[in-house]
Amino acid sequence: MSNVVKIKKKNDLGMRAKENVYQAILWVFLLAIAASMILPFVYVVVLSFTDSSVYVAGEFSLWPKKWSMAAYELIVTGTGFLNSLKSTLIITAVGTPLSVFLNAGVAYMLSKPIPGKKFINTYVMFTMLFAAGMVPNFMNMKSLELIDSYWACILPAACGAWSIMVMRSFFQSLPIELEEAAKIDGCGQLRIFGMIVIPLSKPMLATMTLFAFVGYWNTYFNSIMYITSTAKSSLQVYVQKVVLSSNISDVIDVQSSVANAVPQEVMRMAAVVVVVLPVLVIYPFLQKYFQSGMMVGAVKG
Repeated sequence: MSNVVKIKKKNDLGMRAKENVYQAILWVFLLAIAASMILPFVYVVVLSFTDSSVYVAGEFSLWPKKWSMAAYELIVTGTGFLNSLKSTLIITAVGTPLSVFLNAGVAYMLSKPIPGKKFINTYVMFTMLFAAGMVPNFMNMKSLELIDSYWACILPAACGAWSIMVMRSFFQSLPIELEEAAKIDGCGQLRIFGMIVIPLSKPMLATMTLFAFVGYWNTYFNSIMYITSTAKSSLQVYVQKVVLSSNISDVIDVQSSVANAVPQEVMRMAAVVVVVLPVLVIYPFLQKYFQSGMMVGAVKG
């Protein structure tokens, strides 16, 4: 009996040793992946705050010897940045609530037993699998006289098949008894949607708001396609010009003598950080809704 116990203990110790080795290898692998994702961003942020004299001397490190906000001052005060910021704020401020409202309305309708529901669902799914293409979309915008208009960046992304399907699944998971009780009390469908369904859907709505905000804030392709004036171009187009330009002073619209005081690479990194910063600030506040909304929306499909 004692021999059996000893053998069992040895097997347990062997299993624990193997498990510890596996966990150690897994942690090293995950830390390497995390470092490969975090270090490039840290490099961008630190370089954007690096003083010109340190950068020119080639003494750059992950912790600068001398900090400077000169690059940010040039980027933020430039006319090019202010115009692009204004355009992106308009697109995001109008597009985000419009997108959530339209997607929620269509999704709620498709979560109910309405006539032609199967055909509408198929049609919505079809738009997710097959796109019209650049030329038809451009011709459509031109026929609607939306070229060089903010609406050309807002409307194409206002309603999406994926968002509708996720929100529909969420609405279907809500207890039907609540709506039936509200109908007995005399509530109409619109009142039920506004006073019962919407308050219960805060996690999902917060998730879709975050998605819509990030999508509109990162507007690039539609701005390239439909916006012809530089003053109305989005921040992403502005950053692309800053990153690719050989003379950044022309892009940010400041005097060359002032811009030359800061290395162009430092200004490029500052422009990237300025554009990414709003998303980094907003995400932590919506993270809990984002996680719960995605999990609940995926329960039923």
